[in-house]
Amino acid sequence: MKRILISCGGTGGHLSPGIALAEGLRTRGHQVTLLISQKKVDARLSEKYPDLDFVRVPGTGFSWQPVKLVRCLVTQVRGFIFCLRLVRESKPDGIVGFGGFTSAPIVVAGRILGVPVALHESNRVPGLAIRTFGRFARRVYLPPGVHLNSVRAAATRHVGLPLRREMVRLPQAAARAALGLEPNQKVIAILGGSQGASALNDWARREVPSLAAEGIQVYCVTGLGKGEPVTHALQARNGAPIKAVFAPFCDRMADLLSAADLVISRAGAGTLAELIRCVSPAILVPFPHAADDHQRANAAFFERQAAGMVVEQSALGRLHAEVLDVIFNDWLLRQFRANLQRMDRANALDLMLDDLEKPTAPPFAAIPDAVQPTAA
Repeated sequence: MKRILISCGGTGGHLSPGIALAEGLRTRGHQVTLLISQKKVDARLSEKYPDLDFVRVPGTGFSWQPVKLVRCLVTQVRGFIFCLRLVRESKPDGIVGFGGFTSAPIVVAGRILGVPVALHESNRVPGLAIRTFGRFARRVYLPPGVHLNSVRAAATRHVGLPLRREMVRLPQAAARAALGLEPNQKVIAILGGSQGASALNDWARREVPSLAAEGIQVYCVTGLGKGEPVTHALQARNGAPIKAVFAPFCDRMADLLSAADLVISRAGAGTLAELIRCVSPAILVPFPHAADDHQRANAAFFERQAAGMVVEQSALGRLHAEVLDVIFNDWLLRQFRANLQRMDRANALDLMLDDLEKPTAPPFAAIPDAVQPTAA
């Protein structure tokens, strides 16, 4: 048995794959602690996994705004001191970082104290933490087709995003019933990522009456702090009952994605991986201010695979027409689903677990214990 620290806080896109890896490592007999941020989204999602060990680490995200930059630097120093003490006391065999501001202090602490580090990047444009610390990592997991000049080829492995066990395609009727939706009406799910997206929330609230008139139900996840939960009872033109649900948070993503005929979403890597696993066609609206414009790169790749479409936020005026063109086009939806199934052939979680445990040149020296350390 090995003891592994997983740094995965800050957003659902970092935390969800960290939870997936923790579940997999525990299944294989290893001891795992997850390092998360002090943000509400981390607290809310971690509540669902009482059997996992979570530790909240000081820190805030990077920003060039003077006040936020000072806050980031101060809290990152506090985070580093915290992580240095944690590594000394817990003596882990390895550290896995999923990027984001929580990864920097634990990676530096591990580097100083000689603990092997592995990093995972899920976006098609690697983030600041991966670009900065990838050169020091024993292993760097990157999306297929993505390369970093700063990372040794021998340390690079190409895998997708690990997904939690619960993320599987469910029967559509059962998924709709679980969410309180009408089973025989079309459903659109609207997602803004773990933080929510004001632009998509506003679009949903504005378009709900006209979508309902077409017989389309809406389930919009607004994000914590962006509105109270509310359910609207509406009618289609033919008099059929139509629901429009606005929820700040959803911890049943497999149900929601399986219930939807079409998803309107931001283009974070975690969301795209879940869309692929749940075979959910999507219209992606990449966040135009994402770091290094990584969401636009993610969305472009998704569209090239013919798994959905992209509408820029600046063109939201045409989103309603695109929705109607897609959601009532059964042939197109079947094509999207076939391509999504093709994209899900490799299981990223199993690939990572097998790599961490392989008997020769493993990133964490020797997993399992019976194998002697070999240089990576």
